[in-house]
Amino acid sequence: MRIGLVSDTHIPIAAKELPPELMEALQGVDLILHAGDIYALSVLDKLARIAPVLAARGDDDYGDTLIDKRVKWTHVLELEGKTLRLIHERPYSPAWWQNTDSSGQDGKPDIIVFGHEHRTVVEQVDGTLLVNPGSPTFLNYLRGLGTIGLLDINSGKVDVQILQL
Repeated sequence: MRIGLVSDTHIPIAAKELPPELMEALQGVDLILHAGDIYALSVLDKLARIAPVLAARGDDDYGDTLIDKRVKWTHVLELEGKTLRLIHERPYSPAWWQNTDSSGQDGKPDIIVFGHEHRTVVEQVDGTLLVNPGSPTFLNYLRGLGTIGLLDINSGKVDVQILQL
């Protein structure tokens, strides 16, 4: 399973619309996860033309984005035998992500996808893979082409790539 990872699009503030390079890079994914600060619901609609979309609610999200069924504070997914948690802000410690989350799920996830920092992160912490894909439109708080992630989960094996657009 190939999953596209996007965060902090800030449309239409950081850019008027999603860059074509982003849409091209996501072709062929099975699922798209947006780690929050979406701003415009049209972002999720446009991404959904490629694959199903789920999104974390960002600290700056507002309006229709907050009532869309694809957007939650936390998504907990079982994918190819791995537990993935999608949130907006980096978890502060392994103790935090082992506690019950807002969806009632207990236990430590294998993968946490988050955003908020506008920078890329791929690191193992206490047996959990933390991934922040950065931002395709506002990486390091600079407008212009940024980054996304591709997460492959196959037969229990996990591989992540950060792509510069």
